[in-house]
Amino acid sequence: MKRDKLVNYLLLMVIGLFVFFPVFWMMSVSFRPNGEVFGNPLRILPATPTLEAYQKVLADPDILTYFLNSYLNGMVVTAISIALGIMAGYALSRYSFPGKSLLNGAIIATQTIPQVTLVIPFFILMVEYGLYDTRTGLVLAYISFALPYTIVMMVGHFNAISPELDDAARIDGASEWRTLWQIIVPVARPGIMSAVIYTFILAWNEFIFATTLLRSDELKTFPIGIALLKGEASFEWNMMMAMALLGSVPVILVYLVGQRQFIAGLASGGVKG
Repeated sequence: MKRDKLVNYLLLMVIGLFVFFPVFWMMSVSFRPNGEVFGNPLRILPATPTLEAYQKVLADPDILTYFLNSYLNGMVVTAISIALGIMAGYALSRYSFPGKSLLNGAIIATQTIPQVTLVIPFFILMVEYGLYDTRTGLVLAYISFALPYTIVMMVGHFNAISPELDDAARIDGASEWRTLWQIIVPVARPGIMSAVIYTFILAWNEFIFATTLLRSDELKTFPIGIALLKGEASFEWNMMMAMALLGSVPVILVYLVGQRQFIAGLASGGVKG
């Protein structure tokens, strides 16, 4: 038994090292002068640690704008997707109506479509409706593929909540609106938190649609900002790594704040028949 535990711990340590090493290497590169990144011999730790890359990143108003845009986009997309997902998920979970199975299948089917295949259709639509190079257009694009996932998650979590709670609330005179937001939503908080984390990360990290649908520098997002550090003649590797690490902070904080509920939400998210 002890031998099995030792093997498990060693295996977990190897996996942890394998997962953490890229993050460690990013940190190491971010604290080097750019000329030292590909020095010979290659060093695991920087020979002359410096905060130069972080100072350049935090002193550049364009880069700070990219961060701000990603924050704003992520919060707006998350708020709208979660609000609509809760209402749609509750309706699909609690009510029967013609075409419900077809609608459920269509929502799930959207998750099988690779997002890259939608780039050109979205570009044409945004140009046609005057939404190209606008924050509204980008947010709508993000919501279009975040909302179906949110609805699927909410249906699963609402199915796991006994309908008797709804009945008890109605007996006490609560309206459908009040039953949903004051009775069901607090119980489904772990599932909602897991959907919040997923949606925010999706909007924060997205690159392809942001690159395709935006042209103005004042609207560009954090992932585009990293790509712009790649020049024709040279790459600002230390600044890229510094920016990537700084960009990871909000995602890590969102996860840490809702970690327990996120795990509980994933564990309880199976769809009941």
